[in-house]
Amino acid sequence: MIDFSPDSFFEIGDFAHAGIFPGGDPVWACLGKRLVEYLEAWQDWSIHSKLPHGVHLMGDRIFIAPGCTIEPGALIIGPAILDQGVEIRTGAYVRQNVVLGAGSLVGAHSEVKGSILLPGAKAPHQAYVGDSILGRDVNLGAGTICSNVKNVGREVTFQAGGETIHTGLRKFGAILGDGCKTGCNTVLNPGVLMGPGSVTYTNASVRGGYYPAGTLIKVRQTQQMTEMRRLKRD
Repeated sequence: MIDFSPDSFFEIGDFAHAGIFPGGDPVWACLGKRLVEYLEAWQDWSIHSKLPHGVHLMGDRIFIAPGCTIEPGALIIGPAILDQGVEIRTGAYVRQNVVLGAGSLVGAHSEVKGSILLPGAKAPHQAYVGDSILGRDVNLGAGTICSNVKNVGREVTFQAGGETIHTGLRKFGAILGDGCKTGCNTVLNPGVLMGPGSVTYTNASVRGGYYPAGTLIKVRQTQQMTEMRRLKRD
């Protein structure tokens, strides 16, 4: 039987927001309603880092810890928690119900919504992270998409151990265990769960499902080279 507990994906013992993760429930149970409830119960909406001109905050439920770096052109919509040392680069869009662990990064023109980034997780360049969890030191290659909604709008399910797993969520992107890395332009379709240390090749389109720790997801393609015709000169 596959273990879908948070501990099988993340080291959460010293994570400041370990209370988000459900005891006895699968890891995805902390998304959606439970994440919203965690943020509703949060009391400290103070800002402890200097924000340069051009940073845009919307709503009064935004916590920013000391040592954060937020560049002009970033937009943060609360509720959102930014722990110590978080970096938000220009053009980033942090859009409601987000918890960013210490030292995590939302890069230029990346969007994060309804998601949790554990300490050191990085979405550096033009990424979309929707209703997902990135474990410690995860790195998303440029253009990585964590797609969170099926085109048909139904509950997100996935295959594991020869059976269909029902998540109860209509919006559910990806769970990436500690140390996972994606190649540039990877698309993680709704309901992807990658165990710690897993890696995708560039341009991979990953189907919803469970991928054990240490999985390498390859893309096989052929490359053809032909000689270009030389243009005739008058």
